[in-house]
Amino acid sequence: MTDYGHELTFGCFVTPVARPPMRPVELSLVAERAGLDLVTFQDHPYQAAFTDAWTLMSFVAARTERIRISGNVLNLPLRPPAVLARAAAGLDRLSGGRVEMALGAGAFWDAIVAMGGRRLEPGQAVRATEEAIAIMRGIWAVDEPGVLRVDGEFHRVDGAKRGPAPAHPVPIHIGALKPRMLRLTGRLADGWLPSLNYLPDGPASLPDMNARIDEAATAADRSPAAVTRSLNIGGEFTRSGTGLFAGPPERWAEQVAGIALEHGTSGFVLTSDDPGALEIFGREVAPRAREIVAAARKG
Repeated sequence: MTDYGHELTFGCFVTPVARPPMRPVELSLVAERAGLDLVTFQDHPYQAAFTDAWTLMSFVAARTERIRISGNVLNLPLRPPAVLARAAAGLDRLSGGRVEMALGAGAFWDAIVAMGGRRLEPGQAVRATEEAIAIMRGIWAVDEPGVLRVDGEFHRVDGAKRGPAPAHPVPIHIGALKPRMLRLTGRLADGWLPSLNYLPDGPASLPDMNARIDEAATAADRSPAAVTRSLNIGGEFTRSGTGLFAGPPERWAEQVAGIALEHGTSGFVLTSDDPGALEIFGREVAPRAREIVAAARKG
């Protein structure tokens, strides 16, 4: 049983449909009104049915006031990290410090290659992600002396100017499932963001994956608690139900609290394009789950 003691946060994972173009924006506004902390969008630049994730994030930031905004997860093979770092810093400054960064090493390689990206083997993708993190943090590190140089195998900058700095320290979360990416997350990342439906054994997969992150963090002289743990979840609100995330809001809250207390997951991101579900998640599930976790921690 692992509880890293982080404050619980709740968000949504909205499909960035291109038609109608305002649909994901409207859902973001629903999420903000419902009290959710975060709105996220998948990033598949090769998908013609989707609005570009960064364009959408920027538009949503301009239409909202409080909610934080992130990709879920941004496609590194098609987004040069130095440019991505500058884009993130700019949007963070314009939005009043509401940008978070979640990165993916890449998938759907045929589609990536079709868009001009490079096909990478799993080990190469891990190394490319590590290089990208170094470049992004280097661009943001305006107090570091000199220009930025990272002589990577897959990403390289040679004399890039630093800045601008984001409005706040932008956390970098990693979407990871395999051991090498989990170890990278423990060594370098601020957070871990997997999807429940991709975990081979559901929540039962979390102890082993958390252990890999924790071991890598400790080996890098970091506290395991330095890495927040989030989870993309999906389900259905019904009057009754016995399954995981299938039932009334009270049951959802109990299950969220159980995962938080047992596995240290503190961020829960609902995959849904249903405004009613976002309302229930923000107004009913989130506050009740926070109450349960707070009471358990006091006890």
